[in-house]
Amino acid sequence: MIYLQLFISFLQIGMFSFGGGYAAMPLIQGQVVTLHHWLSMEEFTDLITISQMTPGPIAVNSATFVGIKIAGIPGAIVATFGCILPSCVIVTLLAKLYLKYRNMGMLQGILGSLRPAVVAMIASAGIAILITAFWGGRASVSLPDTNWSLVVIFVISMVLLQKFKKNPIFVMVLAGVLKTVWAYMEKVL
Repeated sequence: MIYLQLFISFLQIGMFSFGGGYAAMPLIQGQVVTLHHWLSMEEFTDLITISQMTPGPIAVNSATFVGIKIAGIPGAIVATFGCILPSCVIVTLLAKLYLKYRNMGMLQGILGSLRPAVVAMIASAGIAILITAFWGGRASVSLPDTNWSLVVIFVISMVLLQKFKKNPIFVMVLAGVLKTVWAYMEKVL
């Protein structure tokens, strides 16, 4: 039964996660945190972090991670297959249709109208992850409960990425080093 649940959950994620990995995050969160309670919000945040640091799409990495956690290697295979199956079918069909009708104005209008929804999904996932990182996923957000080390690392990372156009891998490594040094300083002081 757990294999069927994993397959169906990640089939839905694979089927409705238009816009890539970031757009899939609210769908993944809805399935694995809210609906099935396979992960806590903190574990979900760790999952997204791990999925970012490993090669491959976020949704596929998430499916593999959740599958292994819930049902071992067979669970990982079932969840991953469920996640990629819709993409394989849909991309094959859309490629044929797009090549045939790519100059049609209505098709361009449909594609243009999907962009704001994808941006909203990405923003929703980003805000949920920020709240979990800065305030531990608490329902109330207050200044005394803020994890200021993570806020500082977030701001430094954003400046390096946006203003100085630094390599994201460099920024991730630097963020890890900064948090390690910060934790060591807090422990010593």
